[in-house]
Amino acid sequence: MASASQICERAIADATGAGNVLLKIISANDVGQTGSHQCGYYLPKSVWEMFSPHPPKRGENREHAVSILWQDGKKTDSRVKWYGTGTRSEYRLTRFGRTFPWLSYDRVGSLLVLVIRSYTDFHAYVLDADEDIEVIVATLGVDITGRWGIYLDGKPKAETESECIERLFSEFARSQKEFPSGDIFSGYTREVLTACIRDYENLSPDDLVLGYIRSEYHLFRIVEQKLCADVTKGPFASIEEFLKVAATIMNRRKSRAGRSLENHVDYILTKADIPHDMRPDIPGKPDIVIPGKDRYDDPRFPLDKLFIVGVKTTCKDRWRQVLNEARRVPNKHIFTIQDAISSAQLREMCEAGVTLVVPEKLQRGYPRDVGLPILSVDAFLQATREKL
Repeated sequence: MASASQICERAIADATGAGNVLLKIISANDVGQTGSHQCGYYLPKSVWEMFSPHPPKRGENREHAVSILWQDGKKTDSRVKWYGTGTRSEYRLTRFGRTFPWLSYDRVGSLLVLVIRSYTDFHAYVLDADEDIEVIVATLGVDITGRWGIYLDGKPKAETESECIERLFSEFARSQKEFPSGDIFSGYTREVLTACIRDYENLSPDDLVLGYIRSEYHLFRIVEQKLCADVTKGPFASIEEFLKVAATIMNRRKSRAGRSLENHVDYILTKADIPHDMRPDIPGKPDIVIPGKDRYDDPRFPLDKLFIVGVKTTCKDRWRQVLNEARRVPNKHIFTIQDAISSAQLREMCEAGVTLVVPEKLQRGYPRDVGLPILSVDAFLQATREKL
C-alpha cells in the first residue's frame, strides 16, 4: 500500500491540531465550468458558523476578509462571501489572484482541506492523489460521499439517522466483540434500511447504492466507537505504539470503504438478475466479469456480451488500472462514487475505452460540455440486460 504524501501528512497534522476542518470535493461549479455566477469554492450553508460571522440572511450580501496560507507557503488575501440577493443563496470562498494554481479545471475531483483557525485565519491544502484523499478521510473519520464533510471540535460530524435505524445499528454494535466482516456490515445495513424505511427496496438502483454506502459508513462508525474506545484512550508506552494503533484503525477504515462498494454493487447486480462473478481468477484480477468467468474463458463467446467492471470509490488517477485487467475485453466500465472529475480526465478515459458508471445524484459534479457518456446505475443495468 502506497504511503501518503508529505503534503497529506502536513494537512492531517494541521487538521488534528486545529480541530475545525471542512473537506470538500472540488466541483466543476467551483472552477466555473458550469456557467455559474462566480468562480470560487462553494461552502456549505448548513455549517456556516464554522467559517463566517454572517448568518445566511435572504435579501443581503455580506463578506469578510480571510488570510489563507496554502500548502506551497503562499498566502492569499481572500474573502468569504454570502450571496443572498436575487436567486442566489450561497457562501463562496473567493479572491485568490490571477496566478492561483488550485482552482483550475484539472483540479476538479481533488479534495480541498480547509483548516479553520478563526474567521480570519485559514490554512488550506488541495490533495490530488486518490491515496492522499483516502488517507486523510480515513484518519479524520469524515464521510465525504455527499461531496463534503466536516471535522468539528476534533470529531467527525456524524450523519443523523432515523430513530429506527439508530436503534438497530446501536443494538448491533453492542453485540459485537470484534469487527465483523465487510459482508456482514453490508448485509446488515441493507436489512435495517429495508426494515426501517417503507418501500426502500423500490428506490432506483442509483439511490439504493448511495443509501447503502452512506448508511453502512454510519454503522461502521458506531461499531468502531464501541470496539476502539478503550484502545485509543491510552496511555501508550511509546510513540511507535500509538502510531501502530492509529495505522490499524486507518487501514481498517480504508479497506472497509472499498469492500463496501463492491458488496453493494454485487447485490444490485444480483437484484437485477444479471449473472456475474466477483473477483474472478482472470489475468489482471478484475473486480467483476459479466456474465461470468466461464464465458470469458470461452473464446467462442462474443466480446460484445462481455463486461469487465472495475469498482473504485475514487478513480481520479486509478482508472488506468482497469486497462490491464482481462485484456480480452478492450472496453471497460468503472463503477465509482467519485463526486467530480475534470473534462480532460473524462475525455482521456473515453479515448482509452473506459466508460464510467456513476450514481445519478453524483453526476452534478461531472462536465457536460464534452458530450462524453456517463452512465447512471440504472442505465448501465438496462444496457447490460439488452446486450445479454
